[in-house]
Amino acid sequence: MTKLLVILFIGLCFETMGVVLLSKGLKRLEGPRAYSVSEIAKMVGRAVTNKQIVLGVAFEAVFFICLLTMMSRADVSFVWPLTSLTFVFSTVAARFYLHEQIDGLRWGGVLLIVLGAGLITFTEKRKEAERVKAGLTQVPRL
Repeated sequence: MTKLLVILFIGLCFETMGVVLLSKGLKRLEGPRAYSVSEIAKMVGRAVTNKQIVLGVAFEAVFFICLLTMMSRADVSFVWPLTSLTFVFSTVAARFYLHEQIDGLRWGGVLLIVLGAGLITFTEKRKEAERVKAGLTQVPRL
């Protein structure tokens, strides 16, 4: 399970950097003057030449690769809820890197996400211990 958590941490770091870069790049992107095909095409052209947006998408792709790796090695009911930690990482990055103001209620939500992730990790450790206790030598690779 340690390898899986390392992959998760790496993926969450890339996801957070990707979200921050996308936010910065999109805020600098001029929107379409009108909602016509040509104006939207021009906006897309500006987006694909914006270094922050391109790098943000690349970082999101690395996160997706990490997610695929984790899902191929563990239960979806374990992996997918742990990806909610991206909200924790992103909120911290938004506060300290983007200098956004985060109120107490939002920090409370972040704390609940951390507690939920802790419970999910605990259940996985308990499941592994039960497998070992039952004499199952084939513990799934993590």
